[in-house]
Amino acid sequence: MSLIDGIVLTLLNTVACLALPKLLSIIIAAKIKNTAQPPESSSEIPSFS
Repeated sequence: MSLIDGIVLTLLNTVACLALPKLLSIIIAAKIKNTAQPPESSSEIPSFS
């Protein structure tokens, strides 16, 4: 493997290691936001009389 090949692979690996965690955090945060929304509940106190 030549020096250029090593440099290119190193740069690709660096970009992948920096970009993938950011993308995963965005995707996971979006999924959690969609699934964690509580259902609409009324704040009225029921009357038992």
